[in-house]
Amino acid sequence: MIREMSNELREVLDAVHYRPAVSILIPFEPKMNVKSEIAHSLKIAAAAVQDELNEKYPGETGRMVMHKLAAIINGLNFNTHKKSIAIYVSPVFEKVLYLDIAVEKKIIVDESFEIRDLVFSKKQFHKYLVLLLSGKESRMYLGDTENFVRIISNSSKSVDAYINDAPEKVGNFSDMQARKEILMEKFLHHIDTSLDIILHAYHLPLFVLGTSRILGHFKKITKHQGAVIEYIQGNYEKSTLPELYTVLEPYIVDWKKVKEKNLLNQLEDAANKKKLATGMRDVWKQAMNNHGKLLVVEKNYMYAAQHGGTQDVIYSQSADSSSYSYIKDAVDDVMEKVFENGGDVEFVEDSVLAHYNHIALVQFY
Repeated sequence: MIREMSNELREVLDAVHYRPAVSILIPFEPKMNVKSEIAHSLKIAAAAVQDELNEKYPGETGRMVMHKLAAIINGLNFNTHKKSIAIYVSPVFEKVLYLDIAVEKKIIVDESFEIRDLVFSKKQFHKYLVLLLSGKESRMYLGDTENFVRIISNSSKSVDAYINDAPEKVGNFSDMQARKEILMEKFLHHIDTSLDIILHAYHLPLFVLGTSRILGHFKKITKHQGAVIEYIQGNYEKSTLPELYTVLEPYIVDWKKVKEKNLLNQLEDAANKKKLATGMRDVWKQAMNNHGKLLVVEKNYMYAAQHGGTQDVIYSQSADSSSYSYIKDAVDDVMEKVFENGGDVEFVEDSVLAHYNHIALVQFY
């Protein structure tokens, strides 16, 4: 895998007359799948490329690209723990990216490589977390478009587990109420602590269900406000799983909004932790220094740039520049860098990130 692209190669890749440029995005995961199955899938992909090259580029150029593609496939690393691969090959260039994201299979034979295709090809999983709170217990579920699966956490399931931690002396009704409040807060603190592990493992939108009283307590103590998409009031302690799904359905029907809100929550959380870069120049600097965990960018945002004195410095540049250090679209380069360092990239609609100058990068922390 080539981790950095020189200015010379970038200029070559941007040049129209070096087509055909072949891009293959394909699920990989050799640790999870039989090698023969992956090999068969790659064989089918190569055959599809061959057919298109035979039709559009039947001469020596097409044969050269196929020869390079075959060599890439034969040299793939089947010891990786990555989920997918992106193969790029043209008459003058070849590259393999081993990715931490799942992608839909996609084959592109075009004039140039388009890194944005990686992001658009990502599988969109409608998965979310549901935390059900009641005065007696908590339950955590992993939800998707079809069902719920109970998640067992290491936190105590019942508020009764904290009785021994509360003051024993109860002299009147007011003392009894105060004792109940103390028990409830201890209970919720333990639940919130267990969320650290769950949210780190799943990185999914979170819905919290409970009565207005218990939700009020939880909002006051939680450290994970940024992960919560919606607080849904009601007594769901005795609800069946189908009933819970019915309750959640109006909130997840517009998944695009759920995802967008979740991303904005993550950006706000990173900003509070001083781990957010915004605007193209700051994002570029952090990405080139391998700090990129999650890049969020408006889907039509592009940025023509000029290299500065060091690799991590760029300046805005008019799109018609012919300078040696000209960058056609710095956004594509940043996306590539984030992917190569194990990060992820998400697109949002135009103007959603106006507050962040159209692009934002959550740094590793």
